Formats: sequence, structure tokens, C-alpha cells
Amino acid sequence: MKRQHDFTEGNIVKQLIIFSGPIILTNLLQTSYQFIDSLWVGNLLGATALGAIAVASTIIFIVLSFVIGLNNAALTILSQQKGKDSEDGLKRYLNAFVVLLTTIAIVLGSIGFVFSEQFLLLLGTPEEMLEQANAYLQINFLGILFLFGYNFISTVLRSIGDSKTPLRFVTIAVLLNIVLDPLFISVLGWGVEGAAYATVISQGIAFLYGIIYVLHKKLAPFSVPTLPRSAEIGLILNLGIPSGLQMSVISAGSAAIMTVVTTFGSGAVAGFSAAQRLDSVLMLPAHALSTAVSSMAGQNIGIKNWNRVKGIAKYGVLYNFSVMLFIGIIVAFFAEYGVKLFIREEEAVEFGTRYLQIIALCYPFLGINFILNGIVRAAGAMYQVLALNIISFWVLRYPLTALFASIFGETGIAIGMGASFIVSSVVAALYYRFGKWRKKDLFRGR
Repeated sequence: MKRQHDFTEGNIVKQLIIFSGPIILTNLLQTSYQFIDSLWVGNLLGATALGAIAVASTIIFIVLSFVIGLNNAALTILSQQKGKDSEDGLKRYLNAFVVLLTTIAIVLGSIGFVFSEQFLLLLGTPEEMLEQANAYLQINFLGILFLFGYNFISTVLRSIGDSKTPLRFVTIAVLLNIVLDPLFISVLGWGVEGAAYATVISQGIAFLYGIIYVLHKKLAPFSVPTLPRSAEIGLILNLGIPSGLQMSVISAGSAAIMTVVTTFGSGAVAGFSAAQRLDSVLMLPAHALSTAVSSMAGQNIGIKNWNRVKGIAKYGVLYNFSVMLFIGIIVAFFAEYGVKLFIREEEAVEFGTRYLQIIALCYPFLGINFILNGIVRAAGAMYQVLALNIISFWVLRYPLTALFASIFGETGIAIGMGASFIVSSVVAALYYRFGKWRKKDLFRGR
């Protein structure tokens, strides 16, 4: 395979900017998926249907978290093989991922389809929403192979240094969803089921187009699937399981923090929810840069080029810190206008504005976590990153948020979370500097 998208040489800063740009746009488009569904369903079908989608989406997010975990494992393994310039290694591990992900998708899809109602009942889904939520969830489980597939193709391309092509696939999926949602929901009268079909069909077409495009352009060495070696499957699961658990830790930690917020009443909950919606968009550059440095570092870790890995970490932190500081300053000045995009109640707007003004200036420190954890993850130290996430959320963020909230009232929520960002960035830096992640050798004996 040609040595295109080679991060083992060249200007690091230029590569980082060019490579991360399309990832930021791709992530932005990805976040619009649920937003588009919610927009059309809420306006065309009403609050009950919107609530049904929200509940079902909770289960879909759990599945997606597992997909992200396996994709992080793929990014680590494949980027290191790319760095080694190992055509055989790329082929073998691509084959192993394809077989494993296809099997998991079929099993999860079958289980989810059969037991979707039971899962919804476990979440305490209101009776008036249950039928619609179940229909939406079952259809999504039927199309889970598309969700796995088109996310995986994007990860494969990023691992070999191509971030522009995945943007093409996601753009197709989002544009199709924008058109199909109102067509299926309202014109054809399929209701909530129409929203689900729109999502599945959009992802399916993007997935099929992605396969055809990648094979035609020979962007990655895919081959006819064969039974992979047990050692290959073992390595994938050894990295994928703790990576998936990282998402569970994050989700559970966020839920725990919400229990602190709810003690201050509905105004605080509404303001916090609006601020969190903005947070999810504002943190996209940090997430994208984390993915970029992970792929770039992975290629260099594959050939033990530690000086260049150090350079990627250094410039990644500086670039991320600068970008997030700029975003933080803008947010601090315009926080109120951002919150009012979602809510208008005075108490909620006041809380959300104050929260954002405090937390915004701490964004750069959270970005440091993303970058350094991305470097460590590129070496395959998934259990170590899992431990860092546990420390970040359960040893620092939740306890500090609860502590400062008890001292300063509702303002303490932002103070506690901001303080945890700063302290956890120090912890991440200490592990990056003194940890043993550089000693990981994923392919010894394989």
C-alpha cells in the first residue's frame, strides 16, 4: 500500500491542523443526527413521541459506546500497523475486525430486537411512550450492522491517516436523514417508525457507499473475510473491552453529577441541561484533536519513534489549549445568548449562564486530558486510560462537584467541575510523564 498519509515524518503542526479539521466537521455532523430526528419528531408528532425517542436513544447510546470502544481498539492497532508499513498486518487485523464486528452486530441486533421492550421497561419508560419507543428501538436494532459498519470504515481510514474521506460518508448520511425524516414521518405517515427508518436507511446507504468507494479507490487492504487467528481476536478484545468500559464510566459519572444538580430544583436542572447541550458541541474540537493525535502517535509508536510521539503530544496540547481557550473566552462573553437558544425561563437561564461563564475558562484543561489520554491510548494502554477516567469522574469530578455545591450552593457545581478539570489534567500529565505506557508492545509474539 502506498505511503500516503504518513505521520512518521513531516511538519507535525501542519499535519495536526490539516488532519483534525475534517474530524471536527465529521463530529459536528454526527451530533446533528439525533438533533434532526428530535427536531422533526418534536414538531410533527409532539412531546410524547419526542420523549419516546429520547428514552430509546439512551439504549442506542449504550450500544454506540461499545462501538466506540471497539473502534478505539481498531484505531490503535491499525495505526501502529500503518506506522510499521506492514501490509500483511493491516490485512490480518482488518479481517479480524470485520469478522468480529459483523458477528457482534448480528448477535446484539438479534438480542436487542427480541428484548427491546424489556430494556425499555427496565428504564422505567412511561406506558404512554412504550409502544413508540419500542418500535423506534427495534428498527434501530435491525439496522445495527450499518451503525457498526459505517463507523468502522471511518475509523479504518483515520488510522491510516485519511480524515477527509469519512467526512464524505457522514455528510451523505446526514443529508439523507434530513430529507427522509419529514418524508417518512409526515408525508408517508409512518410516525416515530419513519424517523427510525430514515436513520437506518441513511446509515445503510452511507455504509454501502463507503464500502464501494474504499474498495474502488483501494484506500485500505480489505479482503474476502476469513476466520481470524485467536491471538488477533484476543488482542482486539483486550483493547476493546476496557475502551468500551471507559464510555460506561463517563456515562455513569455524568448521571451521578446530575443527582447533585437535581437537589437545586427544576430551574437548575433546565439550565444545566441547556449548558450541557452547548458543552457537547463546544468540546468537539478537543475530541477531534484527541482522535487526530491518537492516530498520529499510533503510527510513530508502531516504529518506536518516541521523539516524534513527544512532539505530537507537545504540539497537540498547545494547539488544543489555544483553541479551547479561545472558545472558552467566546462562551464566557456570550453564554446567556447560547442558553437562550434552548430555554427562556429566567431562573434556568441565570443558572445556565453562570455555569458556562465559570466552566468555560476551564475547557483548556479538559482538553489536556483528551490529548494526553489519546497518546496513551495509541500505545494500547487501555486499562490505564480506564483507570484515569475512573479517577477523573469518580475520585475528582463527582466528589468535588458535590463538595463545592454543599459550600457555595448551585454556583459550586461549576466551581467543582472546573476544579476537577484542572486537577485531572495534572494527573493525566503525571501519568504521561512517569507512567509505563511506553513499554506496551501489542504485537510481541503475534
